Amino acid sequence: MAQDKKRIRPDKDIPEMTAAEFARAKPLRTAMPKVVEAMKRGRGRPKSPAPKQRVSLRLDPRIVAGWKATGDGWQSRVNDVLAAALPKRGRK
Repeated sequence: MAQDKKRIRPDKDIPEMTAAEFARAKPLRTAMPKVVEAMKRGRGRPKSPAPKQRVSLRLDPRIVAGWKATGDGWQSRVNDVLAAALPKRGRK
């Protein structure tokens, strides 16, 4: 059984490079240093100046289920409620 092989058709807008063109080519860092510098960035989310701390807290299952039922972001909403419940310092 003959198996059909897909042929790669050359793109007329992007011709193959010649050996002379390869010899003249420069690394991107040398040819466009500003572009390379702009592409540099850290991986992931930027570091927070006040990162949240992971804690282990035992809660009643119906409390957790109730908050989870409120949808995505439930942990942030619990954080907001706890922050609002903090006693105000300096009040007499």
